[in-house]
Amino acid sequence: MPLLEVIQSKQVSASIRLSDATATQIDQYAAFIRACADEVVEQALTYVFAKDRDFQEFLKTPQAKEVVATLRIRKVPAVGAAEPSAKRPADGAANGTQPSTVVAGSKT
Repeated sequence: MPLLEVIQSKQVSASIRLSDATATQIDQYAAFIRACADEVVEQALTYVFAKDRDFQEFLKTPQAKEVVATLRIRKVPAVGAAEPSAKRPADGAANGTQPSTVVAGSKT
């Protein structure tokens, strides 16, 4: 029985580095629960944050509000922003590049 339940929420894209072994296990767990890797990472972190009593106590301190953001969040174009005149294929086929892998987290 899976330990994680996936619920859709507003998301932001963020870039993180993982070991090869961890990335493989994320993909394997995603296949196991029939979800995408992003959802596995989101739910796993939410679970850990909720279960860590020391972290929950830290969140109540003034220091928690002063933490400098180090997560690399990708900016999303504003709604209604002008589109580029030449559209590129989403898979990067036009310029011969491969799409990069990004693990996204979400914020509600």
